[in-house]
Amino acid sequence: MTLPNKMSAPLITQHLSIGYKRGKRKTILHGNINVSLEEGEFVAIIGPNGAGKSTLLKTFAGFLPKLSGDIIIQNKNSDTISELERAKIISVVLTDRPFIENMSVFELVALGRTPYTGYFGKIEKKDKLLIKKSIKDVGLQGFDNKFITDLSDGERQKAFIAKALVQEAPIMLLDEPTAFLDLPSRVEIMHILKELAINKNKTILLSTHDLELAMQTADKLWLIAQGLHLKIGVPEDLAIEGIFKIYFERKGIIFDNDTGQFSTTNKNSAIPIQLIGKGIEYKWVSNALIRNGFELSNSESYLFKIEIVEKSDYKYLVSDKVSKVIKCKSVEEILKSIKEVCLQK
Repeated sequence: MTLPNKMSAPLITQHLSIGYKRGKRKTILHGNINVSLEEGEFVAIIGPNGAGKSTLLKTFAGFLPKLSGDIIIQNKNSDTISELERAKIISVVLTDRPFIENMSVFELVALGRTPYTGYFGKIEKKDKLLIKKSIKDVGLQGFDNKFITDLSDGERQKAFIAKALVQEAPIMLLDEPTAFLDLPSRVEIMHILKELAINKNKTILLSTHDLELAMQTADKLWLIAQGLHLKIGVPEDLAIEGIFKIYFERKGIIFDNDTGQFSTTNKNSAIPIQLIGKGIEYKWVSNALIRNGFELSNSESYLFKIEIVEKSDYKYLVSDKVSKVIKCKSVEEILKSIKEVCLQK
């Protein structure tokens, strides 16, 4: 086999198969995987539970053996890389975290220096400066002496990212880093990781279920699902090509390529609505209509028309082709009016 030249990507796979091996029996989840990760690239793996996201990450990290094919890490076949060398190339943040008692943020992050100091190695001045810098880079400045058990879930996740960051590995792998976090914390973590990829030229690969947030932040998405080949692309290209429908739609669940949102099919899906207007009102009225299963339509075959207007006593005009015009002050009133007319019919 000819290895890539020194200008190649930090991580490349060639005909890789992943899965599980129990004795002589192999269970292949995905085969013939040919992918690459570039320097400074922020990539999200998206897929349903059981699709193989964690298995792929753990195979890259060396926690699970590959079933066949090759993984090339910084121009070296992964089979030839020692554990110590791998720890200096790849840092990992897993979903399952050990319960840590009586350990400060500084002490946890300091464990990331183990590849350079040894498990019982002495932390030198240079290490201390790097630890403090990593804590600051993830937004935990002033938290050095706080116990891990006293942190919020979001703060604890930042501490584990700081531990991976201080490891000074060019590749960072994260398994569901936003799992169990509230929405503001999920957004913050994703943007911290995006900034690390940009400002520190880190190659970051993470798994997530949050398609909408991944579409907003990731340079590329890797779509993975049972029975389908791994699909890679820029989020916008995947949406334009209708790929999300193939990988995520199922009975009762549809993906809207225009809005980038999922919705459920229901009796309202056969009711076309024409929405006229602009600005933030247009954005959120359309969001409410789609969330309630209505279809947005620009044709004259609409059943309802909603106009966004500039009036002091109301914002919206709702009408159909038979009933009188209804003045509404809020999105809630729009939905109520449409549903009341539907019931009368």
